[in-house]
Order: sequence, then structure tokens, then C-alpha cells
Amino acid sequence: MPEKPSTTRVISAATLLVIALLSGCQTTTDWLKGRRTASADDPIILGAPEADAYLSELFELASGDPATQAEIFADAESAATLTPDTSTRLRYALVLATPGHSESNGTQAQSLLRELLAQQELMTNAEISLATIFLRDVEARIVLDAEARRLRAESNRASATEAAAINQRLARIEAENRQLRESLAAAEAKLEAITTIERSIREQSGNDDPQ
Repeated sequence: MPEKPSTTRVISAATLLVIALLSGCQTTTDWLKGRRTASADDPIILGAPEADAYLSELFELASGDPATQAEIFADAESAATLTPDTSTRLRYALVLATPGHSESNGTQAQSLLRELLAQQELMTNAEISLATIFLRDVEARIVLDAEARRLRAESNRASATEAAAINQRLARIEAENRQLRESLAAAEAKLEAITTIERSIREQSGNDDPQ
């Protein structure tokens, strides 16, 4: 199969964002936190969390143990189901988009993020940026996963074809060996018959000798 041209390592969007947030760059930090700058035209969305609230939870999700991951996922899913506003749906989509936990689902995250980005007027600039970055990351991973599956399928087919060819060769060799054994058995039977006839002739000749 494949898994294989060479596998490309995709750095998680969450990792990139956490690095940016902690880098100490004031401009980047302000952008991630949704703060207004002189050039920004960020709508005021009442109750919208700042980006670092999303990122802090995603860091816990990426670095936590399975129990912590399950708790975060269940809480995000419940909030998006019971109070499905832009923030809860984005939170749930980001949790789904984060790799490394059992409930990660790139396809579902892709769908949710596309839906959210179709309603950008309900999102802050920071939320739009998060959704866009995670969507691009998910799309790249989906493409890589599809390529890996294709390569595995090709490799499986090649392995199956090779195995079938080997089995055919073995069957042919076995048939040839069986035919040789049968020919050898027939030759041995003929030789035994000839030996028996010669023995019989010698015995008869001995009996016919004059005393």
C-alpha cells in the first residue's frame, strides 16, 4: 500500500496561535484578543469571548489527559446544542478541529466552520480569524488523510496483485511437481514390469537348460 509519498507534518493551528499569543508581540496579542486598534473595524459582539478564552481551552484539550479531553468535548457539545449561538458553535467547531483527542472530527469541523464564516457579521474579527485559520488547517489535514487513504489502497492493491501472482506461480510449480511425480511413478512401474519380465525369462531359461 502506501501510507506514502513522504508524509507532510502539519503543525496544528492551535499550536501556531498559542505560540503567537505567548510571543510577546503586542500587535499580535491585541489582534488575537479582539482589541480595537487604529486600523481595526471590529464589530462589538456582546458576550463574545476573547480569542485567548478559546485558546486556553484548546491548550487544555491538546495537552490534557483523556478524561479532561472528554469533559471539554462534552461541555462544548452540550453548549452548542442547548444554546447554539455563534460563540458556542465556534467553540464546538474548534474542539472538533483540534487533533489528538478521540472526538476530533475534521469533516464535521469543516462544515461548522464554513457555516460560521458565512455569517461573519455575527462574529468578531478575532473569531473570524480563528475560524479561518482552523478551517484552513482542517482542510489541509482532510486532503492529506484522503491522499494517505489513496496510497494505502494502491499499496493494498499492489500487494494483492503480487500475492496473487506468487500464488499462481506456486500453483503452477506444484502442478509441474505433481506431473513429474506421476511420470516418475509411471516410469518406475514400467521398470518394475520390465524387471519382472526379465526375471521370468531368466527363470524359464534356467528351467529349459538340459540336465
